[in-house]
Order: sequence, then C-alpha cells, then structure tokens
Amino acid sequence: MRSAPYLLLALLVLVLAGCSSSDTAKKTKTVDDLFTEGKVAYDEGNWLEAQTKFDVIKLQYPASQYADDAQFYLAEINFQRSEYIMGAFNYNQLRRSYPSSEFIREAMYKAALCYDKLALPADRDQENTRKAILAYTDFQSMFMRDSLSLEATKRIRDLRDRLAEKYWLASQHYQRTFARRAAVIQLEAIIDEFPDSKWLEPALVTKITLLADMKRHDEARTTIAAYRRIVRQPQQKDVVDRLEQGLP
Repeated sequence: MRSAPYLLLALLVLVLAGCSSSDTAKKTKTVDDLFTEGKVAYDEGNWLEAQTKFDVIKLQYPASQYADDAQFYLAEINFQRSEYIMGAFNYNQLRRSYPSSEFIREAMYKAALCYDKLALPADRDQENTRKAILAYTDFQSMFMRDSLSLEATKRIRDLRDRLAEKYWLASQHYQRTFARRAAVIQLEAIIDEFPDSKWLEPALVTKITLLADMKRHDEARTTIAAYRRIVRQPQQKDVVDRLEQGLP
C-alpha cells in the first residue's frame, strides 16, 4: 500500500509534463501558421488580431517569404481604418524594404492615395497636396502604361488646381485690401507655375484688369497677347477685348 502514493505522484508528474509540452506546442507557431491566421483575421475584418499577427512576422521573421505580405497588409489595415499617415509610412516602407515585392505597384499608388486623402482645402496648408502629386508622379514614372496611370493623371490635375486656387485666394485677399501689386504677384504665380490649371484664364483676365487700373498699360498689352496665345478655349474673350479697347 505504501507504493500507492508514489504511483500517484508519478502519474501527476506525467500529466503535468504532458500539459507543459502541450502548452509549448501551442505557443510554437510557424511563420506559415502566423500568416494564415493573420490573413483569415484580415479577411474577416478583425483588424487588431490581423495587425498583431503581421507585426510578429515582421519582427520575428523579417527574411521570410511572408515578410513583404505582412508589411503590405499592415498598410492595408491602416488604409481601411483611415489611418492615412501610418498607411503612407507603411506603403513606403514596403518599397524601401522589399523593392522586388509583388505589391510594389499597389503600394506606390496607395501611398499617393493616402497623401491625397490627407490633402486639405485650398485655403489650408498644402504640404500633403504636394506629397500626393510627387507620389502620383513617381508611380507614373514606374508604371506609365498601367491602367492606374490615367487615374493618377486626373488626380494630379485636380491637386494642381488646388495649389493654383491657393494663389487665387491670396490674390482675392490682396484685392480686397487694395494691395494690387501683391495681388498681381499671386496671379503671376498661377500663370507661371500652373498654366494647365483651370485658374489660368481667370488669373490672366484679373491681371490685365489690375494692370489697366494701375496704368501699367504696356504690361497689360503684353498680358493680353499672352492670353490670346496660351488660352486654348477662351471663355472671357469679350472681356479681354473690352479691356484692350479701353487702353490708351
């Protein structure tokens, strides 16, 4: 009977050892397991769990076949959650760390799209507007024949219009405060830097008007000649003709 306690102790040790080995097996996951679990969580919209799995892959398996996938899906999670600053960072990080990744094309376009979504109205700071233009242009330089290149062109045009509008708003402010020389400088910035903008014709016409008001007649005539030369589909030709007729 004395052997009974020893037998029970031996059985307890075996059970505990089995539990310990079972726990170790559960904790030891391969990079394939982590990626599969992360992708399932991502597809189900469980962003936090997916982010945790992909972060582990980045930290513990940076040279694995799933490293660039993890980096890309981290950026995608940021984008889905409207975390555009982090999204742009993670998309750009993919390009820096994994330049041969299959996700480079989409990552470059999405980085530009992140800056685009962060861009503010024309009366606010335009840093992200400029970043978006540069990122779209960078995308086009690498994927000029891609279907997204046409969309990038449209976005660049809209963003450049926004930059031009910022000068236009500044010129309007100076006109309201009777600072006509300063207003002309803002209009000239539109004419020189954004000749493809929808603000080109209004800028030229307003400049002619201000020059005429300031008795700078020769400059007004030069600007009229520029208007007729560079505005392809003039909408205010009659206004310009009247301004020219009013010059001495």
